[in-house]
Amino acid sequence: MNINEKELILTGDTVKLVPLEQIHEVPLWKASDNKEIWTYMATKIDSQEELSAEISKALKAKEQGTQYPFAVFHKKRNEIVGSTRFLDISIANKSAEIGFTWYHPSVWRTKVNTECKYLLLKHAFENWHLNRVFFKTDGRNTRSQQAIARLGAVKEGVMRKDRIISDGYARDTVYYSILIEEWPIIKKRLLEKMN
Repeated sequence: MNINEKELILTGDTVKLVPLEQIHEVPLWKASDNKEIWTYMATKIDSQEELSAEISKALKAKEQGTQYPFAVFHKKRNEIVGSTRFLDISIANKSAEIGFTWYHPSVWRTKVNTECKYLLLKHAFENWHLNRVFFKTDGRNTRSQQAIARLGAVKEGVMRKDRIISDGYARDTVYYSILIEEWPIIKKRLLEKMN
């Protein structure tokens, strides 16, 4: 498992996930400038300065080996439409979270999210050989929960008042996971959805 890959680029038909860099700040700000995106996110981005600080934080976590953040590039539109990342990477436990995922609303309910998740899961299980990939979402965010369930992830439970998010709200966190043994069936299902 080599999580320190400098140029980990994951490419699909619709999107290309490129390693997040500070130079992505302006296009990411353009993509993120919609309050609806941040409704249920643990971190709220209200200014370009806050986005810049979040990118810096993500890059520091990448250096420490606990995260691998990406900018999501839409190939046909030729622009960045959001961001996603591996978080809580644990080499010892062969596990990682996929999260801090957000997209401009113009690509909601398109194949962008499905393809991003497919690319990340494929890399996690087939290149990093992880045993478990997990997802966490705000208990109020039914849209996100439905999207995660559609992937084939198993709902593990709810951690009540698990986290105080940036606006001070004590949220319930819903956990989902996919295990290596489940990946072949989920992979087949995701490929069928994308075709």
